[in-house]
Amino acid sequence: MRDQPVVVMGHGGGGALSAELIHDVFAAAYGNPVLAGMGDSAVLNLGGVRLAFSTDSYVVRPLFFPGGSLGDLAVNGTVNDLAMSGARPAYLSAAFVLEEGTELAVVDRIARAVGAAAEAAGVTVATGDTKVVEAGHGDGVYVTTAGVGLVPEGVDIRPQRARPGDAVIVSGPIGQHGVAVLSVREGLEFGAEVTSDTAPLADLVAAMLAVTPDLHVLRDPTRGGLAASLNEIARASGTGVRLYERSLPVPEAVAGACGFLGLDPLYVANEGRLVAFVPPGEADAVLAAMRAHPQGGGATVIGECVAEHPGMVVVATGLGGTRVVDLPLGEQLPRIC
Repeated sequence: MRDQPVVVMGHGGGGALSAELIHDVFAAAYGNPVLAGMGDSAVLNLGGVRLAFSTDSYVVRPLFFPGGSLGDLAVNGTVNDLAMSGARPAYLSAAFVLEEGTELAVVDRIARAVGAAAEAAGVTVATGDTKVVEAGHGDGVYVTTAGVGLVPEGVDIRPQRARPGDAVIVSGPIGQHGVAVLSVREGLEFGAEVTSDTAPLADLVAAMLAVTPDLHVLRDPTRGGLAASLNEIARASGTGVRLYERSLPVPEAVAGACGFLGLDPLYVANEGRLVAFVPPGEADAVLAAMRAHPQGGGATVIGECVAEHPGMVVVATGLGGTRVVDLPLGEQLPRIC
């Protein structure tokens, strides 16, 4: 796949193929020191004010799924990208690409979901755009959102700041979004309905920063799941990550679905979870603050940052062994956001 002369689905999966595309094409074309940070959002200094800026496109199929829709993802995804820099999201743009023949009732439903999600997240949709493409040249509705927010003074959250000894904390159960989308797309039932975890995380991050502004790293593990996010952090910081299999919060229904389909929950996308690298002296207080928040009630310490095996993520298994969790090549479940 890496030698393909054309774009393949794996290039959009958040794994190794995505990283190669970004490095070899986009960064080569217009790379700069700001872009080189490769965070979920860029932190910019404009006239002494620190702004976080992020943009993302949403092409999920189907447009509606248990627990959410394309509209929810478009808002929450960008809000969360801003929050992963410690920013307080303020304003969004929303650009719609509509396919000829799409029912206006569907467009209206998605637009209303965007409005409701923005209100819930405390942000304003301040500008936007609409384009229409010919039938057969789209997939109903695509949405691109961009957002800006203010970064508090003294906050410096980025993947390069991970340090050996940091506690690795995830804010709740993993794998729900990817399994929820797959269940509707393929008409599968897993004994219990799995709903997407899509949710805004800025308030949760604010609660964590109220405990300490010295959070080292925050990431929302979307495409490529927790595995991709942790590998990116390990490589950016030159550290290793050790996870404990028995501590990973995988819901029973997600575990069952992944076992049935041959998937690893660590690689399944999330849309309302974050992973945090927290200095060891602050970990207990941050964990308590997370658990006191509605979006962090299931927060769990799942591992630690280590000096060994820099750039690698490993899992200590329940049987006493160790396995490497590599960066995925592409995406187990394409078109999930």
